[in-house]
This record gives sequence, structure tokens and C-alpha cells, in this order.
Amino acid sequence: MKKSLIAIGVIIVLGLVIYFSVKGSYNGMVTKDEAVAAAWAQVENVYQRRADLIPNLVNTVKGYASHERETLEGVIAARAKATQVTVDPSKLNDPQALAQFQQAQNGLSSALGRLLAVVEQYPDLKANQNFLDLQAQLEGTENRITVERQKFNEAARDYNTYIRSFPRNIFAGMFNFDKKSYFEAKAGAENAPVVEF
Repeated sequence: MKKSLIAIGVIIVLGLVIYFSVKGSYNGMVTKDEAVAAAWAQVENVYQRRADLIPNLVNTVKGYASHERETLEGVIAARAKATQVTVDPSKLNDPQALAQFQQAQNGLSSALGRLLAVVEQYPDLKANQNFLDLQAQLEGTENRITVERQKFNEAARDYNTYIRSFPRNIFAGMFNFDKKSYFEAKAGAENAPVVEF
């Protein structure tokens, strides 16, 4: 009788240890998954801020450089494309979806670069206070984008490390917690750009 009570006690203790271990690991994975989703929301937030600034910038430039129609239309088209490509936080483990989003945003960055190159030809525009304010806001937004992408990568790394550590990797597989993708530099980013005057 005593031995059976001890055996039952050991089984109950083991059951509780396993339960709390699984519960703690699962809740930790959920918490870190939500942190990645929140970091992604901030990335989208700053990209949206940039997209919201662009029409004002284009309209300001249009007043001075209306004959630069092709460049202005290119910026508008790139903005439209960039705002159409979104990534659902539940699909952050799909590197292709993240690459497609990043490619659309890179297209917008290139279009903005061409627009700012055109601006260099218009001294009156470069001195316009509205343009200077918009340019400063855009520069600040680009810095925010860099910071938020870095925070996203840190959250994704923390999550990926957590779900790949033993014994959590077993629970992650059981509960379908998949590795998240990272923002990566575009090809050739390791080379310094050539600036010609």
C-alpha cells in the first residue's frame, strides 16, 4: 500500500513537472512570437509614415519642377506599389514574402533617390522651407526605418534562438512555432556606392 502511494505521488510530481515545463515553454514561445509581430507592426508603421510623406514631397517638387514629370510619376508609382505589398505577421517565417516586401520598399527608396537628385538642379526648391521640412522628416523617417528593422531582427533572433533551444525545440515542433525570417541587406550593399559629380 505504501509503495503504491509513493508510486502515485512520484507520477503526480512528474506529471506536474512536465505540465509546468510545457506550459512555461509554450507561453514563452507565444510571448516571443507576439514580440516579433509587434516589432513587425512598428516596421510597417514607419514605412507607412514614409509613404504618407511622399505625396507632400512630390507636390512641393511639382510646383518647381513640373517638367520632371517622369521622375515624379516614378515616385508615385513606386509608392503605390510599396503600399500594396504587405506581410501578414503570421507569415513572417516566409522569406519570400519578406523579400517581396523589402523589394517594393527598395524600389520606393530608389525612386526617392532619383527625385532628390532632380531637386539638386533647382536652387529655389532646395531653399524652400516646406521642402526642407519635408526632407528633414523623410530623413528622420529613414533613420526610424533602420532602427525598427534592427529591432525586428533582434526580436526575430531572440524568438528563433528560444524555439531552437533544447527542449523547447521539441515543443516548438509540436505546436508549429516556425523560425522567423530576418530583414537582410539587398545584394551589393556591402560595396560602397560610387558618387560622381
